[in-house]
Amino acid sequence: MQDHDLDSNVLESLAAKDFGGRTPGPYIYRLLIGVAFLWACYQLYIASPLPLKLDFLLFDDNQQRNIHLAFGLFLALLSFPAFVKSPKSRIPKIDWILCIAGVVSCLYVTVFYDDISERLGGTHTVAEIVISVIGLLCLMEATRRIVGLPMVLVASVFALYAFGGRYMPSVIAHAGVSLNRFVDHLWLTPEGIFGLPIGVSNGFIFLYVLFGSLLDRAGAGSFFIRLSMALLGHYRGGAAKAAVVSSGLTGLISGSTIANIVTTGTFTIPLMRKSGFSPEKAGAIEVASSLNGQIMPPIMGAAAFVMAEMLGISYYDVVKHAFVPAVISYMALFYIVHIEALKENIPVAKRVVESTFFKKAFLFATCLILVIVSSVCIYFVISGLKFVFGDYTVWAAILLVSVSYLLLLYLSSRQPDNLLGDEISLEAQKGVKSILLAGAYYVVPVGVLIWCLMVERFSPGFSVQWAILCLLVMLISQRPLVALFRKQSLTPEMFKEGLKDLFHGMVNGSRNMVTVAIAMASAGFIVGVVSLTGVGLLMTDIISTVSGNNVLLMLLFTAVMCVVLGLGLPSTANYIVVASVMAQPFVQLASQNGLSVEPFAIHLFVFYFGLISGTTPPVAVDAFAGAAVAKANPMKTCIISFGYSLRTAILPFIFLFNQELLLFGVSSFWYGLFVFIIAVVAILVFAAASQQYFITKSHLWESAVLLLAAFTLFYPSFWLDQIQEKYAQVPVKNIMEIAEKQPDGQKIRLLFRGRNFSGEDTSRVVLTPLGAAGKPGKQRLSRNAGVVFKVEGEKVIASAVLPGREIAKSGVMSGWELYQMQLPRERIAKQWFYLPAFLVIALIVFFQKRRMPKSQALSEGSSVQSAAA
Repeated sequence: MQDHDLDSNVLESLAAKDFGGRTPGPYIYRLLIGVAFLWACYQLYIASPLPLKLDFLLFDDNQQRNIHLAFGLFLALLSFPAFVKSPKSRIPKIDWILCIAGVVSCLYVTVFYDDISERLGGTHTVAEIVISVIGLLCLMEATRRIVGLPMVLVASVFALYAFGGRYMPSVIAHAGVSLNRFVDHLWLTPEGIFGLPIGVSNGFIFLYVLFGSLLDRAGAGSFFIRLSMALLGHYRGGAAKAAVVSSGLTGLISGSTIANIVTTGTFTIPLMRKSGFSPEKAGAIEVASSLNGQIMPPIMGAAAFVMAEMLGISYYDVVKHAFVPAVISYMALFYIVHIEALKENIPVAKRVVESTFFKKAFLFATCLILVIVSSVCIYFVISGLKFVFGDYTVWAAILLVSVSYLLLLYLSSRQPDNLLGDEISLEAQKGVKSILLAGAYYVVPVGVLIWCLMVERFSPGFSVQWAILCLLVMLISQRPLVALFRKQSLTPEMFKEGLKDLFHGMVNGSRNMVTVAIAMASAGFIVGVVSLTGVGLLMTDIISTVSGNNVLLMLLFTAVMCVVLGLGLPSTANYIVVASVMAQPFVQLASQNGLSVEPFAIHLFVFYFGLISGTTPPVAVDAFAGAAVAKANPMKTCIISFGYSLRTAILPFIFLFNQELLLFGVSSFWYGLFVFIIAVVAILVFAAASQQYFITKSHLWESAVLLLAAFTLFYPSFWLDQIQEKYAQVPVKNIMEIAEKQPDGQKIRLLFRGRNFSGEDTSRVVLTPLGAAGKPGKQRLSRNAGVVFKVEGEKVIASAVLPGREIAKSGVMSGWELYQMQLPRERIAKQWFYLPAFLVIALIVFFQKRRMPKSQALSEGSSVQSAAA
């Protein structure tokens, strides 16, 4: 009884972090859930074509952001108490005052939008300034309550910097801003609070959080966990392996790591403990699994949508480039769990439904073939629909989805009614077939979303609208249709339950969004100050000075910045702040060092470390949440989960230096598959080295050798650079002829020198593309590199530097001399270095096999046999 109470208290405290934990009287409670439901309805309405068709509540994007934040502030200031000791059963008057003031401040900009627009950049009225200051203060109070005091302190530091710029050190000094200009930029224009972060929250994130909430309310969360247990529960360490898979699936419906931990951990952690894992390891495995759920495509964490907007690329491109690191990271975690099960000698759970190895092999092959054939058939069927039905393709696709839903729901109705409602246990797992058939219809909305995103390549907002429409129909219809399929009588309660699920799903979606909306707005505050003061333009020189122009030190500095800010900021806000300050300067400094870095790579680097901060000692909120659910020692859980997450921490450094892992420069499917296979081997070897266990327990020197082999597989170019120079120097006076002869996509390294604005002699190194071949060298240089050269005797001078291009961004100015030019050398293939790496791995396997005890070999054999079965 005591354990049960403890679990309840833990879940309530974790839920309070997202929902506020207030339990006011019935009338106020109805008001809060009514506003939450209205918020969800409003977001669905403005995302649909209805405003244009009805010409009603037709707001532009800026006004939509104002209303979005107004809803967020209303729920934030009334649902979240000001202090720990503040009353939970009632709402104090001061909270009502703050709530009304915050909402009015947002809606004022919407109502008087035209009048304010006429004064943007000029002098505003006293009323506008007062309203803006009140709005900013209300936002900071909501941020303090929800996000935490550290975010407010960071915002305050940026505000002080904005007002006191003239008193700052010379390297970051600026003229300072007035209160009028400050509120104009941060509150009255779409540059600060109502800028890109809150725009993404309004346009995409709300709908995806709502999709996850509705999918969970439909029962998909329970289905994912039970399916994972049915698939993996009978393996050695099966409960932990099921936690890894179920957390990845739950990432579809969960907007945060903590929410994922609570959703899946309440089921998987007790099972892991029961199977033999210590409480600390059980909690740590769940934390690491839930963290990876946020990086796993196709539905990644909220920051991924912000990333797409900041980079100006499609969400499809984000998923494509993030795919390989995410998948291999998950595979490595699965392998780490298996190693832990071997080290702890976790027994293999007995299956209720026994089967032979050949039956399982046949079933696996059959399922794989069915998935492949079904995917191909669906692709060609929908392509055929476009050809046959033309303008009516949408209606034909709706009919196809409806038939699929009815067929899968019929198969579900043939299964026992309580199949997805039974208690989960290792000893009484139902067969995979039964579980899969019972919940296969949940694939329909998820499949629609993935198809729209990845195949049709619709926008994220448009894609999720179709998926939500499927869920709305599913929630209302699943109970009555199952009753019809079972030839039972229909009752009003069936429809009422569906409407109730729909209502609560929308309310929970809005309540989940309160934290996100406030975090996005507060991040917009910092982004606004950065753009207002121009400090982002100074960061190149600052970072160069701090790091000594060393790329690796720059990366370490960025990683530490992410981790430190992550102590008090949510991962999305953390990403926005660090990326807006560090990303572009890093790309420029890397270029000066001859390293061509795609902007996406450094953004994904920041995204990863923003998530990892939740497991980094000493303040690791995600790890502490896992420890609370597992009733384990928080610091031990934190340290163990950080160890499990080392593979996720090392990957960002690797894919920045080897961008083929992000599929940049990968020109064919087969080469992409080759890159993936090598990456899988490398990450598994790294995982084995970090756990000091490969075939058997590793000696320290064996782990060191495995780390070296993993490094070689990940980054073979490192060794190639040691034996062959990467660039060859060519005469600068022949730059036009040389540029004209270069192939498509070639990059050249240009070294400039000259005087900066301060009159100091300085130099810059720029790695710049030449674009498509077949054009004069002068044209390729001006269009792609952004520079026009003139030859003066033996010197080549940059006569014009075009703004906005890489050369201009690096600080090169007109009149500077090009004193050196370098082209990539022809070198041996870097893949030759894979051979010694594989040879070393084979030798370690040989040595460990020889010394492995016979009893362990027999145990390993039985483990493999049971896993295969």
